[in-house]
Amino acid sequence: MPERPDDATQPTTSTVAGAPPSDLLHLRAAGVSLVLDLTGLPRVLHWGADLGPLDDDALADLRLAERPPTTGFPVDGVVAPAVLPAQADGWLGTPGLTGSRAGRAWSAAFTAGTPTLTRSGDGGAVLVVPAVDDAAGLGLELVLELTPQGLVRQRATLTNTGDDVYEVAGLLLTLPVPARATTLLDLGGHWARERSPMRTAFTHGTRLRENRRGRTGADAPYVLVAGTDDLAHRRGEAWGWHVAWSGNHRSLAERSHYHSGLLGGGELLEPGEVRLAPGRSYTSPWVYASYGAQGLDALAARFHAWLRARPQHPSSPRPVTLNTWEAVYFEHDLGRLVELADAAAAVGAERFVLDDGWFGSRRDDSRGLGDWYVSQEVWPDGLGPLIEHVTGRGMQFGLWVEPEMVNPDSDLARAHPDWMLRLPDRLPRPARHQQVLDLARPEAYAHILERLDALLTEHDIAYLKWDHNRDLVDAGHGPDGVPGVHAQTLAVYRLLDELRARHPRVEIESCSSGGARVDLEILQRTDRVWASDCIDALERRSIQPWTNLLIPLELIGAHIGSASSHSTGRTAGLGFRAGTALFGHLGIEWDLREADDAQRAELAAWVALYKEVRGLLHSGASVHGDVTDPAYQVQGVVAHDGSDALFAIAAVATSAQMPAGVVVLPGLDPDATYHVRPQAPGDVIRHGWAPPWWTPDGFRATGRVLEQVGLRSPQLSPERLVLLRATRVG
Repeated sequence: MPERPDDATQPTTSTVAGAPPSDLLHLRAAGVSLVLDLTGLPRVLHWGADLGPLDDDALADLRLAERPPTTGFPVDGVVAPAVLPAQADGWLGTPGLTGSRAGRAWSAAFTAGTPTLTRSGDGGAVLVVPAVDDAAGLGLELVLELTPQGLVRQRATLTNTGDDVYEVAGLLLTLPVPARATTLLDLGGHWARERSPMRTAFTHGTRLRENRRGRTGADAPYVLVAGTDDLAHRRGEAWGWHVAWSGNHRSLAERSHYHSGLLGGGELLEPGEVRLAPGRSYTSPWVYASYGAQGLDALAARFHAWLRARPQHPSSPRPVTLNTWEAVYFEHDLGRLVELADAAAAVGAERFVLDDGWFGSRRDDSRGLGDWYVSQEVWPDGLGPLIEHVTGRGMQFGLWVEPEMVNPDSDLARAHPDWMLRLPDRLPRPARHQQVLDLARPEAYAHILERLDALLTEHDIAYLKWDHNRDLVDAGHGPDGVPGVHAQTLAVYRLLDELRARHPRVEIESCSSGGARVDLEILQRTDRVWASDCIDALERRSIQPWTNLLIPLELIGAHIGSASSHSTGRTAGLGFRAGTALFGHLGIEWDLREADDAQRAELAAWVALYKEVRGLLHSGASVHGDVTDPAYQVQGVVAHDGSDALFAIAAVATSAQMPAGVVVLPGLDPDATYHVRPQAPGDVIRHGWAPPWWTPDGFRATGRVLEQVGLRSPQLSPERLVLLRATRVG
């Protein structure tokens, strides 16, 4: 069983490496300080706002100042938990490491070795701390990094140095947060309503979020945030935590009478899932932490900057994508799809994606999954004629796949019934007529790799929509049915890595019943995520901004659907649908053959605007206004040099105020003057409901005035949206 994941995210190449100069280490980057006590395993004295330059004496005084009296602890002296807290140190909260040798060596007491500090030319730093517990027969390597963007990320590798098997039950890393972080914000949700915010008090005890779905989960905490009471998009301090893992995981916030609070997380392991033979190692997922000095936007900006700095981050303009699913479903017909492709090209689409139904016996969702051969029944001449027509119209061609799943009613399942994740005496209960293919089984892995490689080799395919449509329930691996989620997750990573190595020009979308697999580790191998199967614009007004808390807009698939939403039945105008989808990686999911000339012309205008501003949207800073009127939302993107900005004002309900109130435009250069005016085609207002400044000439104001005083909003009916452009002048 593989225990160690391939590392797709190595630290930045070093320029200076060596041991830290003392047992106190102060790392600084992008407005963040991380102060570490290295007298044992790393202990964090401060994580948050930049403390400025501190010499050794100042650091020693900081350590002295934060040291509490010895009263009230469960053992004599002070209990000062490290990033891997241990009961051997007197810590009686959630332990960092749990495991044993059949009940022995269950409590580890690591002795730290000489750490290595590597500073990179771009301002980042990586600390590697080795440690051993000879009595328990365990070795440990902790990696703690402060990135140039001010993110803190950690992971640990545990090695069995003993003579018999050591079973890992859990490995959890932590960071402390100050006592003034009295509020917790995380996210829940479900299919078609992913990433719904939840806010609770951060009180004594543990708030534990466990995910056992075998994938990241539509109800995952996503980013667990501890904040001050005034936490909002643009105010309050925020400390955020993300577990970068696409399998089972857990996140927690914990506070006790003798510790001000911490955030922690890691992989959630089933009993017996990781059993280390002598010499074998287990490496935890990366866990990421972001600090925002002024609200959630500042916290999110660090994640966005780190993602955008990766060498594999998409660098070409994000193409307008038409996906066929809600246009044709399983009704594949060359003539119909050619007409749809022509309509897509006419409105400016740049990518055409053929969704489910092109392979095997797959005429509905009950059969054929796993048979990755072009259907001779539907495509007697193969996919070539459609691909040639699509590319001949100047568009890329994309294809839907779901490689991790199989229908029992398929040639693959009939030939290899033992290739499904299962227990020895039973299959898991079906979901969507599906079971899960055991990709940790070498034969199954090799088969899927060969099929996908052949499709990408034989056809001009630029894009894969990679779906994953069921949770992993009773996911047993191999003939003994041992817990299989951990090995399955690593196998999926290897599969994606191998395909990308063989086909580096092919982009891949992470889709999982919509947005159920969105995390920073799957995004090391994919180029965007499908935020939700619900493209109802009103629902997306919540789903997309909260997805943006972790990842930038260019990675969020956002499509313009038909007037009547397929998932909710709600009807919305094209301006509201398109203006919502604009703030993402724009696409279309609509049978354009049914659109009239006026609708096609309006859609083409929105597509043209997207092409004009995508350079801004996909490089600038995402901002969200803290609006007092709950019926209104303000969302925008501001260029990093402050020269340009685009804002949307959206009404999600009927306002209790008439006329409309004042909204603010956040994030602009406070000392610059801006020309603010309506942006077509999002400039259409009902007659008499526009404020006096609503003309092409607009008005001028400083960024400080626009954020502190604001402007009078147009009066908007529910589910209406307008756009504003703010350009620096002078």
